[in-house]
This record gives sequence, C-alpha cells and structure tokens, in this order.
Amino acid sequence: MNPPAPANPARVNLRTPDVMAAVQAQVESHYRSEIVEKLRAGGGTLACDGVTVRLAKQFGFCYGVERAIDLAYAAAKVFADRRLFILGEIIHNPEVNEQIAALGIRNLLGRENEATLRDLHAQDVVIVPAFGTDVDTLARIKEVGCQIVDTTCGDVMSVWKRVRQNASDDVTSIIHGKASHEETKATASRAVVGGKGHYLVVLTLADTDYVCDFIRRGGDKAAFLEKFRGAHSEGFDPDLHLRRVGVANQTTMMRGETEEVQRRVEAAIRDRDGLESARQNFRFFDTICGATQERQDALKDMLESRMHLLLVIGGYNSSNTSHLAEMGEAKLPTYFIRNAGRLESRQRIVHFDQHAKREITTENWLPERPVTVGLTAGASCPNNLIEETILRLYALHGVTPEQLLDSTATRG
Repeated sequence: MNPPAPANPARVNLRTPDVMAAVQAQVESHYRSEIVEKLRAGGGTLACDGVTVRLAKQFGFCYGVERAIDLAYAAAKVFADRRLFILGEIIHNPEVNEQIAALGIRNLLGRENEATLRDLHAQDVVIVPAFGTDVDTLARIKEVGCQIVDTTCGDVMSVWKRVRQNASDDVTSIIHGKASHEETKATASRAVVGGKGHYLVVLTLADTDYVCDFIRRGGDKAAFLEKFRGAHSEGFDPDLHLRRVGVANQTTMMRGETEEVQRRVEAAIRDRDGLESARQNFRFFDTICGATQERQDALKDMLESRMHLLLVIGGYNSSNTSHLAEMGEAKLPTYFIRNAGRLESRQRIVHFDQHAKREITTENWLPERPVTVGLTAGASCPNNLIEETILRLYALHGVTPEQLLDSTATRG
C-alpha cells in the first residue's frame, strides 16, 4: 500500500510589515545607489572633468524583479530554521544570484546546482524564480509537500493564461523566444494541457519565414522537425498542427520583432485559408513585458542624442539586456558588460560579444575627452552595479566619488 501523499503546507504570508521593513533595509544595503538616485533626479545627465554620462530614463530593476528578490530575502528570514532551495537563478544577474546564495539558499537546477529535486523533503522551502518553472517540476515539488515561495512575474503568468486557452481550443502556440530560456520552457509546458495542445518555438524572423513557407506550401516534414529539434512539443506534426495557430512570446523579446512574427504568420495563414477562415485559424495577444518595453523605448530616445559610445550593464544570459545591446550596436559602438571590473583601463575593455557568445577584449575603446557615454541596464541589473560602472568610468579619468556626488547634488 502506498503511503499517503504529504498534505499541502499552509500558505505563509511573507509580506508582513515587520518582515518587509527588515527586508527593505537589507535589500537597500546590497543594491541601493546614492549616485544613481541623484543622477536620475537630476535629469539623467552628469558632466564632470570633460566626461559626460547620459543615463536612460528607464533602466535597471523592474517591479517583478524587485518583488522576486524581496520574497527571497523574506523567505530567508521567515524560514530561517528550514532548508531553503531555489529552482535555478532567481534572475539573470550573477551578482544578485551570489547574494541569494549568501543568504543560505541553495540552487536545485542548472550547472551550478548544489542539490537536486531528489534531495527534497517535506519540511524544505523551494523558491520559484521570476521566470516561473515548468509544470512537471512544480508537480514534483508539490508531491514532496514542500513549502513553495512563488516569485513568478505576473507578466509571465499572463502568457501562460493565453497558451493554456490555446491548448483548450486545439490551437498550436507558436512561441517567439529562446527555446532554452527558463521562461520559454515554463510557457511551453503550459501550452500542452490535459493531453491537448502543441507548441513550436521560433527565435528569428528566418525561423518564422521557414514556418510560414511550410504553412503556405507544405514541405519535408522530417526536415522541419530536425530544424526545430528541441523547440517543439512531443508528437508535433507540422502537417496537422499548423492548421490553427496562436502567436505568444517570451515576455522579454523585442516588441517590434514579435509583432513582425505575428504579421508574417497571419499573412501565411491568410494566403493558405483565405481571409474569413484566417480569422478562425490565427490569434495573437500582446504579451510583451511592460518594463522591457519601457527600457527599450527609453534607450531608443537616448540613441537620438549625440554620444560617442554606449555601455549596457547586466547578466550575459539576460534576454532583455541582450536586446538593449542589440539596439545600441545598430547605432554606435556598444559594450555589453557584466560589471565595472570589465572597464580595465582607458585603453582596454572586456565585454560580451553576442555573436561569438563569449567575452572579448577591445583596445582603445574610450575616446579622448570631451567624451559622452550613454549608459543603460537591463531589468535584472541593480543600481549598485550601475553606480560602480559610473565610478569606474570617472576614476579612469582621475575623478573621485566625492567630486561626482558634488556634481549630482548640483544637478539635482
């Protein structure tokens, strides 16, 4: 006879006033920046000793990231007498993840994992990161009976709602995103529910055109499945499962590119089925994260002004940050850096090359004064890393933090 399943633990409110007051103080001590706050209050421009820094109007932590971090810190306080685990990285920023680990929260997934799902006990606490997690992993944790602290972003959950509806209606979800990304995996797992529904993940417009060509004319099914290996649901058949489709997305993609995916797929369905039937066989929803779009819009505005170069700060595996770097690269010399330490000297910078997928070194990157440097950061980058980059940039020119604070105070 099988033992009874563990009872679901009672929900615990982590956001009580006393807990959140303590959490806020701890989080601010780790991530707050006086210089960034004054720079933002002063209009986002700082000029000192021939070096001008322009900060995008929207940058850094979004509400969803702040909430996830707050909940992780709160869990460490409320459940101080229990083992705490997290399903991978809470967000895509290495410094923040190091701080989470320093709280005694151990990683269950990925290359850096310190334990596995098999090691869990009913008394353990498991934190679900801001990206969410797939339904099978969540079910296994619930089966053990662990206390779950779910920090999944609300924007991500809104996508899940859409793809679940697609599955219920026998509509295949074409997901614009990165098949290996935690969020896309979580979304894909919800596009197949109750034995219904299928999904296909497309990353580029070239991927989209390949799918559209198959929708219009059919083709080699085996070649199609090979091209999208690891990016489609089990049992996916392009001959059958591209009849009715709905476009969804990873929330941190570029809005314009997702909209182009939608347009191209809709046009292919219309060419195949005619206008009336296409209304029944194609659907889409606007599920781009608002914070992601705000940061892209702010950078677009800043790129209209004259600058010599752009620094983009954030984790190299951060999707929303990588798109900011792509936007910059299209306009001016752009350097995607993890932190201030990559500014090795006025002659040498270490930065991430998204095409080579590795850090590279560029010489003679910083022009002589007077120079104007644009600066932005992804939604998972804390203000203290932005401050450290500003301080480092000015330190390369012999400007002290005290001089900078005087400058920001004057402008504020």
